[in-house]
Amino acid sequence: MELPERTVPVERLQLGDHACLEVGDGESSWAVFTAYTRTSLARQEKVLLVMDPDDLQDDEVVALLDRGGIEATKAHTNGQLSLKRTPQMYLPDGRFQKERTIEAYRTEVERAHHEGWAGLRVAADMSWAPKAGLDEHILLDYEASVAPLFADPLFTAICWYDRQRFGRTLLDDMARVHPLRVTEAPGARTDFVAILREALTRQDTHTVLDLRDLCFMEASCAWQLITLAGSLPPDSEVTVRCGELLALVLRQLGADGVPQLVLEVTEESVR
Repeated sequence: MELPERTVPVERLQLGDHACLEVGDGESSWAVFTAYTRTSLARQEKVLLVMDPDDLQDDEVVALLDRGGIEATKAHTNGQLSLKRTPQMYLPDGRFQKERTIEAYRTEVERAHHEGWAGLRVAADMSWAPKAGLDEHILLDYEASVAPLFADPLFTAICWYDRQRFGRTLLDDMARVHPLRVTEAPGARTDFVAILREALTRQDTHTVLDLRDLCFMEASCAWQLITLAGSLPPDSEVTVRCGELLALVLRQLGADGVPQLVLEVTEESVR
């Protein structure tokens, strides 16, 4: 499927990017948030998730982000992962004030910098707006007005819009206001594993997997890669060409202990 112009996978967002995300299916949405969070944590950036107060509890959010690992739990404990509720950022006294909200985010960016993190990545649920009865034109004006925040290369944000709460016209307008759009799912796990298994079960003794365009891999997929490589004959070699973040994930899961697996790591490039 051809993706719309300016649409990127979440793993490709860089500091200074402002993106929107349409959400519908809860599972695919959390796959995006997990990829976003883990990529940010690996880059030593602080992550701020701004959730609806009626959504999951904090411990449930951390558990979802931690499926297959413990990075989110550790980050939540040491302050690298912060969870807030939408009224704290947008409606502290029950009213929305654009300049106050922009200043609140500027304060969060400065706090992350002073705490020693490489930047701040935010993902915010925008469902507070229709709940508060905010006029759609005011919401659009707010989204257009936050552009100066992203002149600071320490800040990245995803504003997510639930299709059940926002009409098609507004969603299309939001896609135009935001410089970037994020795809709803970072990838199909079953497709990846099937292709991987096919590649590694061939008779070749030396296989090269070029994963340099893949910034994030779920732990289950990484385990499959390591396990399949380890099951090959001792004289086999699987060379994985990848970026630093993916190499970090593979090494954390024991890739260096599999003699058949060789990592060729390239430095992360800035888009």
